[in-house]
Amino acid sequence: MSATAQTNFHQSELDKFDELAQRWWDPSGPQKALHALNPARLGYVAERATLRDATVLDVGCGGGLLSEALAKAGARVTAIDLAPNLLKVARLHGLESGVKVEYRQLAVEALAEEAPASFDVVTCMEMLEHVPDPASIVRACASLLKPGGRLFLSTLNRTPAAFALAIVGAEYIARLLPKGTHQYRDFIKPSELARLLREGGLALEDVSGLMYEPWRNAARVVRRTDVNYLACARRPE
Repeated sequence: MSATAQTNFHQSELDKFDELAQRWWDPSGPQKALHALNPARLGYVAERATLRDATVLDVGCGGGLLSEALAKAGARVTAIDLAPNLLKVARLHGLESGVKVEYRQLAVEALAEEAPASFDVVTCMEMLEHVPDPASIVRACASLLKPGGRLFLSTLNRTPAAFALAIVGAEYIARLLPKGTHQYRDFIKPSELARLLREGGLALEDVSGLMYEPWRNAARVVRRTDVNYLACARRPE
C-alpha cells in the first residue's frame, strides 16, 4: 500500500462515523438526511450512466446506502471504506436485504494500484470534505475508471450559505447531523474540484446542486450549487 493510501484519512473522522454505525440504516436516526439524499444521488448517476450490468465502485461507502441502491439498479458493485464498524453494518444489512455488494476495507489509492481501469462508474459521495488530501482521492478514482467511464462526486461548497445551512443549521439548530460532522475549511469550491478533475485526466461534464428540504425530508437536484453539489466527469476514450 502506498504511503498516501496509509495516511489519507483522519482517524478522528473514521472513529466519528464508526460511532454512528449501528443506526446508519435508521431513516429517523443520525443519518436521516443521508437517507433523504440517496434517491437524488442515485437518480443523478442513473441519468448519466448505464447501471445495469455495469461494474461500479462506491468509494467511502459507509454503511452501504448508495451501494445497495446501485446494486438494486442492476450494477455489479464493489464498495470500499476504512471504517470497520460501518463495513460490518453494511455487510449485515446486505445479508438481511439480499442485495449483493462486495464490501472491502481498503483505501481507494491501494485499490487503484491493484486494479486500474476496472470500473465503468465510480461514485464518491460526501467524502472529499473529510480527508486530508482530496486530490489523491480524485486521482485514484480517475485511474480506476475504464476509458469512457464516469466519476460521480458530491461534496459541499465553501460559501457562507454552506456554513449557515450545513453546519449552523443542520448540526446546531435543526440537529439533523451530529455536531462536528463538517469543518468549513475542508469544503471545496466547484472550481477547485474542476481543477482536481482536470489534473486527474478527466473531462468535467456537469455540476449540479443538491438541495435537502427538511420540511419534507427529501432532496432534489437543482441548479444552485452554493451548498451541496454533485459533479460528473468522464475519462476520455
